[in-house]
Amino acid sequence: MSRSVHLAEFADPIPFEFIDSPEQHAGDGQLRIRVAAAGLNPIDWKIAAIPGLGAHFGVTTPDGFGSDFAGVVDEVGDGVEGFAVGDRVFGGARGRAAADVLIATLATDRVRHTPDGLDDVTAGALDIAGRTAVAALTAAAVGAGDTVLIGGAAGGVGVVAVQLARAAGATVIATASEPNHEFLRELGAIPVTYGDGLADRVRAASAAAVTAAIDLAGVETVHAALELGVAPERIATIAAGPTPPGGAVPTGSGAVDPEVLDAIAASLASGALVLPIAATFPLEQIADAVALQRTGHVRGKVVLTVGS
Repeated sequence: MSRSVHLAEFADPIPFEFIDSPEQHAGDGQLRIRVAAAGLNPIDWKIAAIPGLGAHFGVTTPDGFGSDFAGVVDEVGDGVEGFAVGDRVFGGARGRAAADVLIATLATDRVRHTPDGLDDVTAGALDIAGRTAVAALTAAAVGAGDTVLIGGAAGGVGVVAVQLARAAGATVIATASEPNHEFLRELGAIPVTYGDGLADRVRAASAAAVTAAIDLAGVETVHAALELGVAPERIATIAAGPTPPGGAVPTGSGAVDPEVLDAIAASLASGALVLPIAATFPLEQIADAVALQRTGHVRGKVVLTVGS
């Protein structure tokens, strides 16, 4: 038997249940993975709590919960190449990550090898954050010589985006609450507080003109960037819907190939990048973990730990 988080319906409060299922096996083109960690993302609880949102992401009830995972392959299906029993892996499987065992279909799920030196908790928090950060930087065409304004910079996506932008040679101005400013300075960013008057604070923080912007939290950074004269085609947003204000560019994790995760994982393993883990919770405490995630004030990631 294996245990998984189950949602009978989309509702708020989220009706988490645990169910036990008979032993599953990997079929053609599949891997069976013993999950060690499952990272949480804001989209996970939004899909679960907001009826109708799940359909947009291809999730229906009854279903499981979570996307990001890390673990160990313990069964390989026919036709699978490049994976063997005992391989450490990480990736994403929408609506199924919060479980003891995950059946991953390689044609539709994302499974990457976990590099030596990268722990399961960090690897299990990487899939959506890593791909979304790359997608946003790509959409805004951030590169050497740019000054980029990143809104929501202390969250999981933001932390990765800040570091990748700095590695690309950009100056980063990062919005966050005051308690996260010193942390962002350590990452090489210029921190500013979000809220009313953002554009004025950005002007005061840096004499350089802002040339690109990424909004990871809504539309506040979009509006500030437009006020600062940033071209709309160089403003990327992940949380403003399909038609952001001012002609900004919507994007998301699905806009990039999962292969981009390999370089990020290697950089995390070497210490060239960091992905802070705000808190870990055992799977049994998923309601508490999601409650923390929903505060919107998490530095980095919240992760569920699974198994022994």
